[in-house]
Amino acid sequence: MYSVGVSTPERLIEATRELLWERGYVGTSPKAILQRAGAGQGSMYHHFTGKPDLALAAIRRMAQELRTAAEGILGGPGSAYERVDAYLRRERDVLRGCPVGRLTMDPDVIGSDELRGPLDETLDWLRERLAGIVEEGQERGEFASSLDGEEIAATIVATVQGGYVLARASGSTAAFDTGVRGLLSLLAVASPDSPASPRPPARTDV
Repeated sequence: MYSVGVSTPERLIEATRELLWERGYVGTSPKAILQRAGAGQGSMYHHFTGKPDLALAAIRRMAQELRTAAEGILGGPGSAYERVDAYLRRERDVLRGCPVGRLTMDPDVIGSDELRGPLDETLDWLRERLAGIVEEGQERGEFASSLDGEEIAATIVATVQGGYVLARASGSTAAFDTGVRGLLSLLAVASPDSPASPRPPARTDV
């Protein structure tokens, strides 16, 4: 499943990242990692000190991927409202859930300061980045000055993460889509230059 030339450590990290997303920490056994990576026995301990060390590398990879994807949209062109809109509507595998968000509910990950660290740092970064965009919009007159940037940022993150949970529970993207539309409608009221009726979100189940 990996391209020719991909190093063993890289295959191990990618396999662990995928398994953590699918099965959680306990369900990600060394045997399953080796099978998914197509690596021989003993290779994990040749390149990493053990499962926790490999899991940390995989979680750091997940966190960096989330930051990169988010920044690609939030740092793009457009008004503050348009960038928030684009972030909320970006293509996601909603029913699979957020890899970072799912790990925040994994007791074995949350119980480890080391494993939890990259998750906390990434969610903190995302809230700060969104708050900065809201404040930028206020300075440009795009959002009402009465809004609290940190509160709006926390609401955006909560809407996305909560939407994942509700969508997975129902087996449908409808709950996620509804939450996104509702939040954008509220933001549109505070953004005079935004459309009065935000367009329906793009399909997020592909």
